[in-house]
Amino acid sequence: MKKIKKIVLAYSGGLDTSVILHWLKEKYKAQVITYTANLGQGERLEAIKEKAKKTGASKVYIEDVRREFCQNYVFPALKAGALYEGKYPLATALARPLITRGLVKIAEKEGAEAIAHGCTGKGNDQVRFEVTAKALNPEITILAPVREWELSSREEEIKYAQEHKIPVEISKESPYSIDRNLWGVSIECGSLEDIWKQPPSDSYQITKSPQEAPDEPAYLKIEFEKGIPSGLNGKEYDPVTLIEKLNLIGGVNGVGRIDLLENRLIGIKSREIYEAPAAVILHLAHKELERLTLDKDTFHFKELIAQKYSELIYNGLWYSPLREALDEFITQTQKVVTGEIKLMIYKGNCEVVGRKSSYSLYKRRIATYGPEDIFDQKASTGFIYIWGLPLKIMAKVKRGDK
Repeated sequence: MKKIKKIVLAYSGGLDTSVILHWLKEKYKAQVITYTANLGQGERLEAIKEKAKKTGASKVYIEDVRREFCQNYVFPALKAGALYEGKYPLATALARPLITRGLVKIAEKEGAEAIAHGCTGKGNDQVRFEVTAKALNPEITILAPVREWELSSREEEIKYAQEHKIPVEISKESPYSIDRNLWGVSIECGSLEDIWKQPPSDSYQITKSPQEAPDEPAYLKIEFEKGIPSGLNGKEYDPVTLIEKLNLIGGVNGVGRIDLLENRLIGIKSREIYEAPAAVILHLAHKELERLTLDKDTFHFKELIAQKYSELIYNGLWYSPLREALDEFITQTQKVVTGEIKLMIYKGNCEVVGRKSSYSLYKRRIATYGPEDIFDQKASTGFIYIWGLPLKIMAKVKRGDK
C-alpha cells in the first residue's frame, strides 16, 4: 500500500471532525488539509477556519457553494419532483455529491493521495461520499476513521480531545444529530428513536409549531420559468435569497415539518425529522404548475421518473448515467412549466389557491358547466362505446355468447 502524505478532510469544525483531524495526523504522519463547503448551514465559517488551524490543519479551504448548490443540485431535483418515499426533499443527500466534488478537486490540486470523511458505518452518507468520490476519481483513497478507530462513544472522543488539547467546546450534549443546509435540516437520534413518541419541541431548529404560528394566513405568489423558481410576490430573487426568504416565511408559519420513518440505503429503518419550509412550498407550487401545463400522459409518467430520480439521489448515485439521462427527459418536460402559483400558508398548512400560465391546458369554455360551454356532449356516446368495447367483448365470451 502506497504511503499517504496528504489527506483532504471534509471538516465541519465539530467534535467528530476535529478529533478525526488530529487522529489522521497521528496515525498516518501526514499533512491534513481541511475542506468546508458553505451550503447555508448557518455557522461562523471564520471560527471553523481558526479551529482547523489550531487543531493542526496544514491548509484550510472554505468554499461558498450556495449558489451552485441551488442551481446545479437543488433545482434539478425540484424540476424532477424528487421526494424520497414521497416526503423527504433530500437536503442532506443533495449536498453530499457537491461536497465530495470539492474534496476530490482539492485533493487533485494539492497532490493528496486520500480524502477522509466522518461518517459512521450505519448511515447513508458514507455511501454517498465514497461512491461519488470513486465516480470522480477511481484512484483516490478514501479514509473513514469512525469505522476503524478505537473511540466508541462521544465521551471517549471528548477525553481524546482533552488529552491532545484539541480546541473543541465541550458544552451540554445535544441528544440529536443535526445536519443543516439551505434546502433543509435533518435531525435524528435521542428521543426521536422512540417512534411512538411525538418529537419534542427542542428537536426542531428553524420552524415554529403550528400552535405558535400567526393567527392570520400568509399569501405567497411564486413565479417559475421553465420549472425553476424565479420570483416571489412580484419581485425577482437570486436562488439563494429566494430559498432563504421562503424558509423564513414558512418556518414562522409552522410549514415544513416532516416526520419520516424511512428505509435507509443500508437496509435498516430509521426515524428522521426534517425541516424544509422552502422545499415543501416550492415542491407543492411546482407540482401544481405541472398539473396546469403538462398533458395527462406526461404528468403521470413523470411521477414514475420522480420516484426513480429521488432514489438515485438518496442512494448516492448522482453521477450515474441514468440520472444524467433522466435530466434530459425532465428538461424537455419543463419547457412549458412557466407561470405563477398563489399559495396560502397557515399554521403548518400550505395550500394552492391560484394558478396561471400562458401554457395553461385548462380551458374554461370546455371545462365549464355554465352557459359559455362549447363542449359537444353528444360526442361522448361514440367515445364511450369504443373505449368500453374490449370489456364488452370479454363479457360476452365469459357468458358464452356468440
